[in-house]
Amino acid sequence: MHATGLIIGRFDPPHLGHSYMIEWAKDRCDELVVFVNTKEGEAAPGHLRAQWLQELHPDVTVVQVEHNLHNDWEDQELWAKWIDLLRSKWPLASGPDVVVSSDFYISELATRLDAEALVCDPERTNVPISATLIRNDPATHLERLAPAVRDWVERNWLTN
Repeated sequence: MHATGLIIGRFDPPHLGHSYMIEWAKDRCDELVVFVNTKEGEAAPGHLRAQWLQELHPDVTVVQVEHNLHNDWEDQELWAKWIDLLRSKWPLASGPDVVVSSDFYISELATRLDAEALVCDPERTNVPISATLIRNDPATHLERLAPAVRDWVERNWLTN
């Protein structure tokens, strides 16, 4: 068991693969924090994504992290901005001890946060889906969404 864990992502939209990873991480951490990265122009509003995740996982802490940063992992100044932002939003007294993701790139973030990286189901065999697949073809992947998210997707993406 680890004292504190962090999962960070856009969750745009949150899907059952995200829920699998959150539950997997929760089983390995005393306290788990989920950062929902949000910025203008994303498919589903950030506050709604954070709300859905909090409702789906009431035993974790969900924090909406609004920003205008991009990803360029060769840019050391940008890394410093990301780490400052994430530390400023961290709601617990210590940690994170581990950073959890289904992607191996998380190891660099974990190192910079003085944490261990835990990779969950990198081949996505347990729930074979990604948010990109859902955004690209939502009608095909509705069964991979929790009911509240599915309802919103049907009303806002499939009727337009």
